[in-house]
Amino acid sequence: MPKLSYITHDGSRTDVDTAVGATVMQSALERNIAGISGDCGGACQCCTCHVFVEQAWQDRLPPIDDMEDAMLDSTAEPRRVNSRLSCMLTMTQELDGLVVHLPASQI
Repeated sequence: MPKLSYITHDGSRTDVDTAVGATVMQSALERNIAGISGDCGGACQCCTCHVFVEQAWQDRLPPIDDMEDAMLDSTAEPRRVNSRLSCMLTMTQELDGLVVHLPASQI
């Protein structure tokens, strides 16, 4: 099982084992990770699963599609170069060790 780390805006870190095929958002919701609410259930429609991906991982992720790109312009916390919607990030064995930072606020 790949490992995934969530770091809150205050620096608290939660490391979890997650299933291959689960999204970063699903994994957070299953573990009640504060800071990701996923109000739309993973349909890329609400921006409440916004995360900041650590730079070392950005090139390993699939590219942002047009829908995610448009939604990232509507996040509560200003978009950054490393912004992604966690509903669009599916865990693979190659992403073992992925680290995402949670914004101070979500919509």
